[in-house]
Amino acid sequence: MRFRTVFAALTLALAAASAGAKSTGYVFVSSENDNAVTVIDGRTWQVVKAIPTGKRPRDMKLSPDRTALYVIASDANRIDVIDIAQLKVSHSIPVGEDPEMFDLGADGKRLYVSHEEDAQVSVIDIATRKPAAQIEVGEEPEGVRLSPDGRRLYVTSEVANMVHVIDTASLKILANVVVANRPRRFAMTPDGGEVWVTSELGGQVTVLDGATNKVKATIAFTPKGFRADDVTPVGITMTRDGKTAFVTLGRANHVAVVDVPARKVQDYVLVGNRAWGATLNRDESLLLVANGLSDDISVVDTRTHKVLRSVAVGRVPHSVVIDD
Repeated sequence: MRFRTVFAALTLALAAASAGAKSTGYVFVSSENDNAVTVIDGRTWQVVKAIPTGKRPRDMKLSPDRTALYVIASDANRIDVIDIAQLKVSHSIPVGEDPEMFDLGADGKRLYVSHEEDAQVSVIDIATRKPAAQIEVGEEPEGVRLSPDGRRLYVTSEVANMVHVIDTASLKILANVVVANRPRRFAMTPDGGEVWVTSELGGQVTVLDGATNKVKATIAFTPKGFRADDVTPVGITMTRDGKTAFVTLGRANHVAVVDVPARKVQDYVLVGNRAWGATLNRDESLLLVANGLSDDISVVDTRTHKVLRSVAVGRVPHSVVIDD
């Protein structure tokens, strides 16, 4: 009898935990000029709510347990933490002046935040809501990305045209790698063997060797009908198998679909005005692209490379996160 009681209790606990972890299907879009995060139902594509945040919300990440959404509020010098169950800001974490982008450790204990004006990356302890360290980097750092094993932190410096490779244990810079003009954001192959870096004014992606930190290749983008100056790659995301990358081309209003092993562009997809942030849903059937100057997101079928719909959001959307 005691075994059955314990087993039943364990079953109920596991069911409750599973229910708590169930995804909402919400799509979250940060809107820089509205000081809000727009919440969209990912099934109906209707706007559910606009959640007020600090000034100029930009980069966003889900917590490892998917119960909270971290949102950079650049002009408020903080990260707002949105309770996903309640769809409201539960608290804020001060992070220092002019935070730009960030990454979150897999254990949910630390935030790594770039500060454009201070030329540094801060390491924030989430439990205490206080900085644990500051790392000096090149001028105007933006993109921040942890390696899959969490041992390395990659940071772009837009002015220095450089990628800084940082050891997360010692917080020392291991390498400074020169790349094309105005590097912005990262994607990585599943094993961390390749690090892909977009360069907005260089009009290309630079491929770095994750072991040696050497440049392995570059990939240029030439969508028809656009001058080279209009091709401004910023956002990038990669499929979990490391076979396909999607690169947003900014003012060229397209997304490039790239064969990763071959390092060749397969297709260009016309989306909205100034394609910026992009993310894949869980089964990778859809790519969602934030279009900063048409105030919408494009929903792209990753199999056909066709836009299925455009969804109006707030003014100047920056990043997209899907809880699916």
